[in-house]
Amino acid sequence: MEESVVADFVGRVHAASLPTDEPATGRVLLSQRRLVLATDGGKETIPLSRIFDVVVGNVPGELRSFFNDSVTVAYERDGSRRSALVEGEPDDMDKFVRLLFKALLRDVTVTVRHPAKVGGRVTDATDHRASVTVAPGEIRFGNCPEPFAVDLSAVIDYERTDRTLDGTKRPALVFRHVLDERTVTSIATVPNKRALNILGRYIKIEYDEAMEELDSFDPTEEQLEILVSIYSAGGEANIADVITGDVAQTSMILDTLREADLVADGDSGTTLTRKGQMIVSTYLESVNA
Repeated sequence: MEESVVADFVGRVHAASLPTDEPATGRVLLSQRRLVLATDGGKETIPLSRIFDVVVGNVPGELRSFFNDSVTVAYERDGSRRSALVEGEPDDMDKFVRLLFKALLRDVTVTVRHPAKVGGRVTDATDHRASVTVAPGEIRFGNCPEPFAVDLSAVIDYERTDRTLDGTKRPALVFRHVLDERTVTSIATVPNKRALNILGRYIKIEYDEAMEELDSFDPTEEQLEILVSIYSAGGEANIADVITGDVAQTSMILDTLREADLVADGDSGTTLTRKGQMIVSTYLESVNA
């Protein structure tokens, strides 16, 4: 397998094997085979094949005072699990994250069913093997009869589960995303939990950021009722379909939802934005739990 450096920058790093308990300035080098963190005091070399998880932007508690935006890499060595953290300039980190996931998913083949659902309707789509390619802001599934791409900013829901293919139970990722103004559900079945972790982490990078923004919004019962009404109408409805009582009161609630970027005005009425769909999905999950 070819090996050349695809990312090389100076940042702040931390790993248990480095001779300091605090982050140190170091050089970060990434190739198709390994990640190297080099400081004046030592070097940590991590084979990509040993990495089983990557977390973007969530710093472990004991290091939170040292890092802001960072990438945590979890890997196995000598029968134990370890982690390393990398932090750098935003442009360097954006490139590093994309190239790291690209390298980790380079040889991963999945079985996809797309679209498994359109809205709430189950389709007759069949399963196909596909390759995975990481691109800026999206992930592509190719080398299959109907290649498709998933815009990371359009992901509104995801779930880890298991599927049985050819008599074997395998981990799978079920995710909903907006495609051509429709909400579709896709299923990607992967060979092992390592691939599930890494693929899932990449697909939900922007989802996690959006959910953090939504944490500060606590919808009232009336707001939820209207959001669910629009959702039940297929994601778009006119005001007559969502009136819960007084027309003026409903109009005022819709205005607050517009200001919160949860609904928008569409061609045929009021539509749920991505954030609005995420709130409804979270609410329905809690109701059905």
